[in-house]
Amino acid sequence: MSEVSLRPATAADAEPLARVAHDSFHLAFAGIMSPAALAQRPFAFFVERFGVQWPHVVVAERAGRVVGFSMVRDRHIDMLFVDPGAQARGIGKALLADAESGGAITLECFQDNSQARDFYEKYGWKLTKSLRRAFCGEDYDFVLYAKGA
Repeated sequence: MSEVSLRPATAADAEPLARVAHDSFHLAFAGIMSPAALAQRPFAFFVERFGVQWPHVVVAERAGRVVGFSMVRDRHIDMLFVDPGAQARGIGKALLADAESGGAITLECFQDNSQARDFYEKYGWKLTKSLRRAFCGEDYDFVLYAKGA
């Protein structure tokens, strides 16, 4: 298995990033979000988002293929996704370490996303707050994590 490499995103990465985001989002949140809410995040939504926000993204590649990414804004990890077929191979760990070394100190995830919560807690992130807020037109419970602030 080849090593993972990290690099800044470019505008040309919008579609590969969108594919990872779409596939990961829909798999991870299928048991958390309603089908109607999930439907508000089609592939085109992610292509448009990354078409604008790619300067905030770090891409993880393995064998020349985009297999994950992180998006950090204002020291907050806004998104960290790994392609479902490439999970549990150190890609998320590498992206998280990179975000931390770049100054990220907070992140938020669904309260019911136990896989993500276990991952962040394994690497020393501490639960600081629970909150309920609207997302994709519905109310959900979220948790805020912090590290090293």
